[in-house]
Amino acid sequence: MHYRTYSEAIESARSLFEDLSFTYPRQWKDSDQQRRVIGFLPIYVPREIIHACGMLPVGIFGAGDRIPVVRGDAYFQSYICHLPRTVIELALNGNLDHFDGFIFPSICDVIRNLSGIFKLQFKDKPARYLDFPQNFDPEIGGVFYRRELERLIDELSALNGRQPDKAALNEAIRLYNRNRRLLQKLDTLRSEKPHLISAVDFYLIRRAGNILSVEDFNALLENVLDLAGDIYAEAEDKIRVVVTGAFCEQPPLGLIRTIENAGCYIVDDDFQLGLTWFSEDIPADSDDPLQTLVDWYLANPNASSAVFEGERSRANALLERVRARQADGVIFCAPSFCDPALLDRPLLERELDKHHIRHTAFQYHENLGQFHVIKEQAGTFADMIKLWE
Repeated sequence: MHYRTYSEAIESARSLFEDLSFTYPRQWKDSDQQRRVIGFLPIYVPREIIHACGMLPVGIFGAGDRIPVVRGDAYFQSYICHLPRTVIELALNGNLDHFDGFIFPSICDVIRNLSGIFKLQFKDKPARYLDFPQNFDPEIGGVFYRRELERLIDELSALNGRQPDKAALNEAIRLYNRNRRLLQKLDTLRSEKPHLISAVDFYLIRRAGNILSVEDFNALLENVLDLAGDIYAEAEDKIRVVVTGAFCEQPPLGLIRTIENAGCYIVDDDFQLGLTWFSEDIPADSDDPLQTLVDWYLANPNASSAVFEGERSRANALLERVRARQADGVIFCAPSFCDPALLDRPLLERELDKHHIRHTAFQYHENLGQFHVIKEQAGTFADMIKLWE
């Protein structure tokens, strides 16, 4: 895929985002009988392993407001987030029929329960609950995590008979290293010139990365970076904000657009946290690449509410993001009933107060259709900072 204009590239990414039939994965799979498609839920999975097994990792982030929930509500209680309802609705409607298996990363009880529903409802397809270590000692958490990954490889290999060797794993690591570098380059451009790369555009590009093969996504990113030099737009009088808390259930596009239209440039966010889980390259020349993936996870924990805190303070990490992006304030934007994000918020707010960093907060659900209140709140926040800071 090669696009002549930036607008063409964004429209292609939008088409992938809106395609709830997952046409690209279907076509990718149909081109080779050995290929398999593996769906994964938010937030992080070691996609290198899936790729090395000759399979396509595809992110499943629900359906937002694009399908009505008819049967999905029957599987869950009332007071939880909206994401699992549209995921099970997609599965029951047949949108995921061409997927060969599913991975449910350890993030919260809701995702754990969703994995159990898939095991009961779709018995012909493996549904793997992938647990992550809470102890970062290599002799404890490291041993546990390696066994988890070995079991994952065995289950994936049973689908196509392909056991990944050292060369395949190292090549996959190299490709995803390249992918993260390209994303970081585009992210830096977005932060430095947010009037050129809108938050919605950047979001759509990243969502495409959870559908496309890593090879095609790298090509798309290179194409977009080349085309970005031709974009022209006047900078507006807006504040610079970090948006945090939206790492699992995704906000509607309208919400992201509303924040920007209310006078805020989004210069950092955690909407698609799994794509850039690691900030540094993973060694791609190891004699034991599986152990390298284990060691890298333990040594480079992501300081997010999505994982156990470990040795790194989430508050300090948020402060670093604010300073690095020269942000004027922070918007806590979390899904309703998201325990990981909402339980951390008071602690993070207290730390921001200590450093006199302005912040505001609101909640959403993926099928939210009315943004007037959020626009008023974000607009007031922006005006307050512009007038009084």
